Amino acid sequence: MVIVTLQRKKCIGCNYCVELAPKQFQMSKKDGKCVLLHTKDKKGFFTLKSPDVSIHENVLKAKEACPVNIISVKLK
Repeated sequence: MVIVTLQRKKCIGCNYCVELAPKQFQMSKKDGKCVLLHTKDKKGFFTLKSPDVSIHENVLKAKEACPVNIISVKLK
């Protein structure tokens, strides 16, 4: 299982996450910040729990590229 968490409020809209993991992230047209797809807001944190471990490599690249370090990735 791959667990991805995003602190959306701190997003600066650089778009790296979308470029590296387009199936998990997209940019909001409303405010220009990234959105972790298929998640809901829980006190500013958006969490995706996916049994598909094939996404791990791409979300890890997105995490490493994020200049404000708002993405966390865990593999369980």
